[in-house]
Amino acid sequence: MSSISRCIILLSSAALAGAALLGPAMADDLKITIGYQTVVEPSKVPQADGAYEKATKASIDWRKFDSGADVIAAVASGSIDIGYVGSSPLAAAASRELPIQTIFVVGLIGPSEALVARNGAGIEKVADLAGKKVAVPFVSTTHYSLLAALKHENVDPKSVEILNLRPPEIAAAFARGDIDAAYVWDPALGQIKTSGKMVLDSSQVAAWGAPTFDAWIVRTDFAEKNPEAVRDFVKVTGSAYTEYLAKPDAWSVSSPQAAAIARLTGAKLEEVPELLKGYVFPTLEEQASDKFLGGGTVKAVAAASAFLKEQGKVDAVLPDYSKYVTSKYVTEALASN
Repeated sequence: MSSISRCIILLSSAALAGAALLGPAMADDLKITIGYQTVVEPSKVPQADGAYEKATKASIDWRKFDSGADVIAAVASGSIDIGYVGSSPLAAAASRELPIQTIFVVGLIGPSEALVARNGAGIEKVADLAGKKVAVPFVSTTHYSLLAALKHENVDPKSVEILNLRPPEIAAAFARGDIDAAYVWDPALGQIKTSGKMVLDSSQVAAWGAPTFDAWIVRTDFAEKNPEAVRDFVKVTGSAYTEYLAKPDAWSVSSPQAAAIARLTGAKLEEVPELLKGYVFPTLEEQASDKFLGGGTVKAVAAASAFLKEQGKVDAVLPDYSKYVTSKYVTEALASN
């Protein structure tokens, strides 16, 4: 055998050995694309700390979105695997039968979303919105709350010029005086409150019978292929909520948690502790209960869908929404503790 032939055989053997060593590791290298929003809530801390990557042993591409409608569009296109949405875009997506599952209820929305009128706009109450320009991200929880508030106060939505703007656009339009009011969340909410007056928030709308919530959803095909990663994502998220609920006062302005949240969301650091109180956060143990993923969330999505159908925002309401909500991953996360 020539020296050249022996060299080729040796190189080939080394390459095969290297492939045997590296192949499985490379094949098992999981990549997850997650769409998040700038909502002030506890899971921003493990996001900032890299805890999700450590738990899932995955490379995570975090992508910021300005609205739930944008997240749903990204999920539908397959460009993200896990996404943060509000109950209204979630209901709209389920009604359109997108292949998604709700895996974690972030929290019931209260003062963290609000309707603010610009100073000098002549708006003191919901009834004063007639004839005014009001901005809101369409098919968002604030859009749902705005329509619910108009209905409760017997204001014809057609009498209000409702504009579809994303939160950053809302803040800019409010500052220019292009709109009279807006229903939005932070950081845009904090920005417009500096030159406006709060008319009502989502806790009042919830009391009127139209509660809203935020949730994490996953593409069904991703979850079926990577159930352990979804379980670990839920586990890390639940741990963040447990930590916050155990000592909420510890997440003060001077805390590393508040600093991490402000950095990721763009919210004012001094407002973070109060903004966290704008939600009712369920614990990991509560997630699988009848109040949430065990039944209540299905009913809430169905109710939101019926309202959206009434408002002409979706074409049809499904007879059953249970396939779009699952307690599987919170149950497995609890079992793995």
